Amino acid sequence: MSPDHLKETLRTIPDSPGVYKYYDKAGELIYIGKAKSLKKRVDSYFNKVLYENFKTRLMVGKIEVIEFTLVDTEMDALLLENLLIKQFKPRYNILLKDDKTYPFIVITNERFPKIFPTRKYIKDGSDYFGPYTSGTVMHTLLDLVKATYPIRNCNLILSEKNIEAKKFRICLEYQIGNCKGPCEGLQSEDDYLQTIAAIKNILKGNVNEVLTKLKEEMQKAATALKYEDAHFYKTKIDRLADYQSRSTIVSRSVHNVDVFNIAVERNYAFVNFLRVVNGMIIQTQTVELRKQMEEPPEELLLAGMAEIWARYGMTAKEVVVPFNIELESGTMELTLPKVGDKKKLLDLSLKNVLYFKKEKLEQYEKVNPEVRTDRILAQMRQDLRLAKPPKRIDCFDNSNIQGAFPVSAMVCFIDAKPAKKEYRHYNVKTVEGPNDFATMYEVIYRRYSRMQEEQLTPPDLIIVDGGKGQLSSACEALKSLGLYGKIPIIGIAKRLEELYYPSDDIPLYIDKKSETLKIIQQLRDEAHRFGITHHRKRRDKGTILTGLEGIEGIGPTTAQKLLRTFKSVKKIKEAKLEDLVLAVGESKAKMVWKGLGNTLLIG
Repeated sequence: MSPDHLKETLRTIPDSPGVYKYYDKAGELIYIGKAKSLKKRVDSYFNKVLYENFKTRLMVGKIEVIEFTLVDTEMDALLLENLLIKQFKPRYNILLKDDKTYPFIVITNERFPKIFPTRKYIKDGSDYFGPYTSGTVMHTLLDLVKATYPIRNCNLILSEKNIEAKKFRICLEYQIGNCKGPCEGLQSEDDYLQTIAAIKNILKGNVNEVLTKLKEEMQKAATALKYEDAHFYKTKIDRLADYQSRSTIVSRSVHNVDVFNIAVERNYAFVNFLRVVNGMIIQTQTVELRKQMEEPPEELLLAGMAEIWARYGMTAKEVVVPFNIELESGTMELTLPKVGDKKKLLDLSLKNVLYFKKEKLEQYEKVNPEVRTDRILAQMRQDLRLAKPPKRIDCFDNSNIQGAFPVSAMVCFIDAKPAKKEYRHYNVKTVEGPNDFATMYEVIYRRYSRMQEEQLTPPDLIIVDGGKGQLSSACEALKSLGLYGKIPIIGIAKRLEELYYPSDDIPLYIDKKSETLKIIQQLRDEAHRFGITHHRKRRDKGTILTGLEGIEGIGPTTAQKLLRTFKSVKKIKEAKLEDLVLAVGESKAKMVWKGLGNTLLIG
């Protein structure tokens, strides 16, 4: 778009609520947005030096044509935006994942309507209630309706003409009291529709209204001495009261409220919805959104709310949300509760959305393990305050027994998984006695000096097993190599699993259940296992060699030769002199034989 053309377009945009559309030079619709003030919102795209993210800057560079539609209120703009996004699916808009797996209860749009569960939402004028995330709740409602109100379940076309022509005959359902026989004209359409109206009230959560009416009818029947009818109404009242007592009652003081909460995870967002009528949750739904341009939580929440209202209508007088959003409406009130029943509702919505998010992400990760890897690395980056995700991590652990046979082990994780080909052992060369700090300095120096010599890729994070002392020694080694500050390094202390950072005396404590801490613990434990295994081998080998070399005249070469032949000192002791002679010669064999406590027989 040329500067002159852009200026002219921006000048003509009104300062009113509405929806704006961006097209590229090929005429493709690439973005749809809504605004309380079209002029201010559209101007903001073209008056920025820095954009929130790369995708926004890229999109703005492609805009060639701007169109807008005026509406009366910001709420109208929100709903129109949602409708247009679903219709045209622009490239840069939030993508809605349409989840229709939950069932509804439908009351059909026909003469003498039927009621049944369905997973298909068809816009044919029928009334849909739900969706029900719990099949048990839905079937409990259906059983209640069936037991309380006799309605037909056949597929006959009950037109007035067919009934008058006596085309149908009553069936077994009439005989057992589940239907009043409208097919033969035994129940009028008005009476049937009164039953349907009562059922709709129950499904909407207006149980009290139905109970009140039934109690009035029961009282009338009793006054007229129609005790069988009174008992019939009493049975219905008892069933409804029992259902109400087992329903999810939030608070009898909360009426006609919609509750929304959101959970965001990298490229995904999940918005949960609870509809509360007369203190009962009568509808619940979670929708999934796919982020396109690093949209903020406020924008994602609004997109989810618009989709929910497009599906189930806007009937609430009050909307409960977790944070402030730009939405003005004269018909409803926004509430951000801090305490009380509405805060409990908000917490319940959050619990639902977090559970939904967990399930969805687990499904994605099973299909594509890279999603899990990216998520864990992103979480580690955030938890450990790193500049980038730690794709490669080196972890060091030292092992020795009172200073004897000191060794160190380095294990490597790549993409949060062990990379065993990268594991290394180090036999400590310069340290005398049990000095863990000096050992750490030597090993870190040897490892990363070689990395520099061979021009290897440095790790994204170094972890040392130990507290401030080991960490300080490792940092001194990095300073000697000019690498301090270029490679992030932390220490993990065993006692309380606290993490230490250079130049910070206060340790960092991570949630004990977090995946970040689990990965660090796995690294530490793997380094310990790898180091102990090598230390044990070296210690055993050293002890054996020391035992053989203690024999006068036997040196390391002879000792190694015997071990290669007999595999252990025990088998050397059990060997016959002739076997020792074959292995190392007569002179050495007699020395070993005698040194191991055997008696030489001279014959």
